Amino acid sequence: MKLTPLERRTMRRARNQPLVDMNLVSLIDIFTILIFFLLSNTSEVQALPSSKAVKLPESFADKSPKETVVVVVNADEILVQGHKVASVAEAMATDADLIEPLKAELDIQASHELIRRENAPQNQPITIMGDKNIPYRLLRKVMYTCARANFSEVSFAVQRKNGA
Repeated sequence: MKLTPLERRTMRRARNQPLVDMNLVSLIDIFTILIFFLLSNTSEVQALPSSKAVKLPESFADKSPKETVVVVVNADEILVQGHKVASVAEAMATDADLIEPLKAELDIQASHELIRRENAPQNQPITIMGDKNIPYRLLRKVMYTCARANFSEVSFAVQRKNGA
């Protein structure tokens, strides 16, 4: 069976046509908008680590938390960035205000900062998540240790109250 030139051209066109016709320009536009939206919204929210063992005091907080080194103090242990450094019983047993294992870990955390500008302040920020039922004496020891490790810009994590 012999095909005419017109029939051959029609068959060639049908064979060379793509099976799926997608408009990629629209998809690229959607993904660009989605990426821009995600990048612009992720930098505004800083979340502190959640710990069910710590019941934070309530307060009216105006500022959102900054990304800093986090010290968690609950009824049993003291943690830095999620790693246990000392027990509360050990810290309360000593008469000295300095908690040596906490200071050692904070010194390690301070050394993780790779680039320090010449004009940057020596005092680094730190956030303390302390259970609202811990004794003030323990909190004072933790704050003193933080200050000795050049973390004197202290912020306390609180649970935000709803209302005025």
